[in-house]
Amino acid sequence: MPMHLIQGSYRILKTSPDGDSIRFYPDNPELWKKLGRVRANRLGGAQLRLDGIDALETHYQPRIGTIGKQKQPGKYAQAACSELLSFLGFETVERDRNDTIAIAEPEQVPGYILTRYADAYGRGVAFVFKGHFDAADGSEVYCDESLLQQSANYHLLATGLAYPTFYSKLFPDLRQEMTQATKQARSQACGLWSADCTQAGFIVADLESLTEEWVILPKLFRRLLDYLAINEGSYDLGGFSQYLETRRDRILILSQGHLTGFDYVVEVEQNKVCLTTAPEDLVFMEK
Repeated sequence: MPMHLIQGSYRILKTSPDGDSIRFYPDNPELWKKLGRVRANRLGGAQLRLDGIDALETHYQPRIGTIGKQKQPGKYAQAACSELLSFLGFETVERDRNDTIAIAEPEQVPGYILTRYADAYGRGVAFVFKGHFDAADGSEVYCDESLLQQSANYHLLATGLAYPTFYSKLFPDLRQEMTQATKQARSQACGLWSADCTQAGFIVADLESLTEEWVILPKLFRRLLDYLAINEGSYDLGGFSQYLETRRDRILILSQGHLTGFDYVVEVEQNKVCLTTAPEDLVFMEK
C-alpha cells in the first residue's frame, strides 16, 4: 500500500528508546508536514512509534495516581530494545543509571521510514528500516509483504520479542502478514511467547507480580497499572472491568466482525485476569 517515504537517520544519545519507539531525524524535516502533528525538536528529530507492534514496557508511568514509573519483566523488555538497536545498526550501546543512552557507536545510523500519519502524542507511526531506499525522498512507496518483511516491525514479531497490536489505519494485507509472523513465533515459543500468560490468565497479587513476574500484552499491563494507580493502594480488581469501560478503548474482533470495547475481551475473576481473544484478532480504533 502507498506510504510516505522519509529518509534520514536514527540517533539515540540522551534518549531512552525501547522495543517499539526510537528517535528519527529526517534529511528533510519539512516532510513531517505530510503527517500532520508530529512533535519535532529543534533539529527536526521526532519520536517514532513502530506500527503494528507493542514491546514490553520499560518505563511506563500512569498519568494520575500514586504509582511511579514502572516496567514489565526486564528480560524481554530489554531484549526487544537491544534487538531493535542492533537491527538498525548500533553496535555499542551503554545506558546510565536513569536508563538513558550515554554511549552509542556509531552515534547515528542511516535509515528510512514508511508512514502515513502521526498519533495523538505527536509520534510518527511508521514502519522502520535500516539503510537507504532507492527512491526520491518524500515520494509515495508501495509497501507490499516483501518490503514489510525487511522492517524492524516485522523482525521483532518474527523473533517473538513484541506483541502484535493493530490499529484501524494499518492496511489489512500488512496486518495479515504480521499475523502470520506472530503465529509462527508463538508456535515455536520464540522470545516472550515462551512465558506469555495473557490468555492463560494471571493473578495480580501485588505490583511486583505485574512488573517482575507476568509477561502480558502491554496494552493490558498499562490499563492495569492505570487502574491500580487510582485504587488507593489496594490490589482488589473488583472495579477493573468497570474502569475499562470508562477508558472507551474501542476494538474490532476480526474473527467475529464485532465492534465493541476492550473490556469485552478482558475477563476478571476475583484477582485473576485474562484476555479472551488472541491479540492478533483485535484491531484497536485510533482515538
